Amino acid sequence: MNRSDNLLQEIHHSFPAGNRDIRTYSPLALAYLGDAVFEIMIRTLITEHSAGRVKNLHKQASSLVNAGAQAKLAASIQEQLTEEELSAFRHGRNAKASSVAKNADIHDYRNATGLEALFGYLYLAGRSGRAAELLKYGLEQLDITI
Repeated sequence: MNRSDNLLQEIHHSFPAGNRDIRTYSPLALAYLGDAVFEIMIRTLITEHSAGRVKNLHKQASSLVNAGAQAKLAASIQEQLTEEELSAFRHGRNAKASSVAKNADIHDYRNATGLEALFGYLYLAGRSGRAAELLKYGLEQLDITI
């Protein structure tokens, strides 16, 4: 696959819209998008590095795509974040969500939301490579092998 393939560029090319400043997105909108970005990255890694039934792939992905795991990952990458990235994370973490995941405590849920907002921000900024770097670093710090 060509490294110049970029989903965001393809979306913008196929569905032109005005240039919107990323800073105008609500932190929960960034987290909404970042949740999908994070999940697609994890699912891609699992699919490419694991074999087996889809049920097992889903189980492995679910172990990483939940508030507790995302909060641990967020903590593991904190020192690697630039001021801009830290700001995106904090905006997501501090956003007032109307609900909390049923199997997560509020602290984990907020940190997971911050991580998702960061990944949404990086995706919209055209910096998916940076999101991949942070994911790799965090997984290494947590000693998680996919």
